Amino acid sequence: MSEVIGIGSALLDFTYEVDDVILKDLGLKKGTMSLITESGSEKILQKMKEYPVKVSPGGSAANTMAGIAVLGGNGAFIGKVGNDINGKIYIAETEKFGVKAHINSTNAMTGHAITFITPDSERTFATNLGAALSLRPDDVSEEAISKSSILHVEGYLLEGDLKDASVHAMELAKKHNVKISVDLADPSLIARNLGEFKGIVRNYADIVFVNEDEAEAFTQKTGHEALDFIHLFCEVAVVKLGAGGSLIKQGDRVHTIEPVKIKVVNTNGAGDMYAAGILYGIAHDIPMERAGKIASYAAAQVVGQAEARLNERIDVNSI
Repeated sequence: MSEVIGIGSALLDFTYEVDDVILKDLGLKKGTMSLITESGSEKILQKMKEYPVKVSPGGSAANTMAGIAVLGGNGAFIGKVGNDINGKIYIAETEKFGVKAHINSTNAMTGHAITFITPDSERTFATNLGAALSLRPDDVSEEAISKSSILHVEGYLLEGDLKDASVHAMELAKKHNVKISVDLADPSLIARNLGEFKGIVRNYADIVFVNEDEAEAFTQKTGHEALDFIHLFCEVAVVKLGAGGSLIKQGDRVHTIEPVKIKVVNTNGAGDMYAAGILYGIAHDIPMERAGKIASYAAAQVVGQAEARLNERIDVNSI
């Protein structure tokens, strides 16, 4: 039995700490995410072979499931990797984190995100989605979803060929009375698919996560007005405000969650960990204000380190 099951792009993270000169040499624009070809990926990794690298399983929904495990919950993940060494590493490391892997494989390169962190904590990504692009409805386990309390969907799966798998997963969740959580992921993604995304959220979502920019892209509003608008579509609306904390609306109550102050090292994965805190709280019937405090604390711990995931268990009772 999984408390939360996520579906998303299975991406192996290669993380480097670099200065701006390296980004310029690689032809990458600082602070952006660039999609690259397999050959482009090989060229970058070849150029970076002399630099220290941290390798770990990643992807937004997968990170959130790892966060569930760190908080002491039971998480599971549906994704797709390649029949290569990186695919084997991804599955092994996912289960090492304590997440049940419902991951199929195919004859393609395992998707990966080459992440560059500069001294100012800015993140720059060069991403090859690889095998993650081949996730299809028949990769989705109905049994796994039926045995979960919440299905968590990353917004990147709601566009293009991947949409069929995510919609199928949400249909199965509705069939088995499993709550559905959606993280809308990226403002440009929302802008490209606004009408369709509103339909998906209205028809499926019980819980919606956005940051400030995503909230504005989805609602053309900001702050509490955006929160109220999103709440029209779902039971729980969450607007993350970064250093400003977060806003959560459930029923007729709005909870203002203060941020936990910490020295910023890297913001990669903070939003995913925040979602883990909220979903863990919902799965355990924890009052929403306390769930928000757990989420804020856990996200801050990610911000204070270089990696996108926490490796040590958090005792939620100490928060």
